[in-house]
Amino acid sequence: MEHLLLVGALLLFVAVVAGKLAYRFGAPALLLFLGVGMMFGLKFIDFHSYELTQVIGMLALCIILFSGGMDTKFSEIKPILTPGIILATLGVALTALLVGYFVWLFSGWVGTAISLPLALLLASTMASTDSASVFSILRTKKQGLRQNLRPMLELESGSNDPMAYMLTIVMVSVVLNPADVSVGMSVLRFIVQMLVGAALGYGIGRLAVWTINNINIKSNASLYIVLLLAFVFFSFSFTSLVWGNGYLAVYITGLVLGNYKITNRTNLETFFDGFTWLAQIVLFLAIGLLVNIDELLRPEVLILGCAVGAFLMFIARPLAVFICLAPFRRFSRKAKCYISWVGLRGAVPIIFATYPIIEGVEGGEVIFNVVFLVTLLSLAIQGTTVSGVANMLGLAFEEKERLFKVGVPDAIRSNFSEIEVTDSMMKHGSMLRNIAIPDNTLVVMISRGGEYFVPRGNTELAVGDRLLVVSDRNEEELQQMYDTLGIKEVMKL
Repeated sequence: MEHLLLVGALLLFVAVVAGKLAYRFGAPALLLFLGVGMMFGLKFIDFHSYELTQVIGMLALCIILFSGGMDTKFSEIKPILTPGIILATLGVALTALLVGYFVWLFSGWVGTAISLPLALLLASTMASTDSASVFSILRTKKQGLRQNLRPMLELESGSNDPMAYMLTIVMVSVVLNPADVSVGMSVLRFIVQMLVGAALGYGIGRLAVWTINNINIKSNASLYIVLLLAFVFFSFSFTSLVWGNGYLAVYITGLVLGNYKITNRTNLETFFDGFTWLAQIVLFLAIGLLVNIDELLRPEVLILGCAVGAFLMFIARPLAVFICLAPFRRFSRKAKCYISWVGLRGAVPIIFATYPIIEGVEGGEVIFNVVFLVTLLSLAIQGTTVSGVANMLGLAFEEKERLFKVGVPDAIRSNFSEIEVTDSMMKHGSMLRNIAIPDNTLVVMISRGGEYFVPRGNTELAVGDRLLVVSDRNEEELQQMYDTLGIKEVMKL
């Protein structure tokens, strides 16, 4: 047991160091975690359990999807809700169809013929973008994106796994027992799973909000974390048991909790931020340990994997995105190109690729190795160029980091916000008392050149100063004040 703990500690330590190196050199940390797992699997650890990897993946995805939903503000995704849902459903189906037919045709052309049902199964496993990869890379880069692209990409990646999961399960049935599969029943099953998953995810989320706010365990505040973890796994498992989609349910549960006031929010968010990183590290390490590099480098796998990866990145994904977003003129051509490019593959396709092996599908190992290779290519090529492509297309802007880290008790109903001093604010004078600030609103601290101080009425302001503002006025009145002062960027704390 001690040896197991020692190896686990070494794996985590090396993964964290690799993550730091990845950030310094602009590479996705998840790619390095995968590499660390492959290195240990090659030299030190003999790990071949697809079943255990699938369980680890299920648990990790619950945490990752919940945390992603909790960090997403509904006000941000509301304007892009319809196109996001279309991408997460129709977009996944189109991607699977295009890639499936390409695999069928290409495999026959290079002499490693794969049947059409098996080709569609392979395509279904990798049809969705990966929430762990998208959330991790977009949030680590701390880069702003125009045209609501960041919430769009996060909504799509957080909600498109159910479609890929359903397609994978259906295609496994088609390959094993084609006579028992009905297209009509499969469509009906998908609709029921989505509706039940969405309804239960929302209901369990509201129940979690009510319970956390009313259970009153402030004498031992750490138990709020345990309570919320219980709701996360309950949301997934209960929904799955009653024929709903657990992955969708856990994402929506997180979305509900992220958009309602809950007790002890700061501690909960801090815990889940660290726990999500742990889940991602363990998941990618386990996947890396599982892969057999010798099988990965077999000519048929290498040729097919590279061809499928290129087709997916440069043809299938862009075609699916442009078709799905054709009715929505709010997205420019450059925005659609960027959405196409950030179709990252990661842990989810690899986890889905374990289903054919566990179910005994002939050729399941080939599917797993091809999906793994495609994931490596996606993370290495697309993951490392997320920022560069955004800059090249003129869609990026510098996202200012919040300077004031304020933990506000839930009993305080005041609004805390951070603003930056502009020329328009000082048209009547540069002293703080010259600024038209309404009653019940105070500037309680100023940040200037890395230093912080409490202002007075005669404090001279300078362009670029960051102000911490507290107000008892409601958000609409506060926004009107900011509009009057010509302040466009407001960070709510």
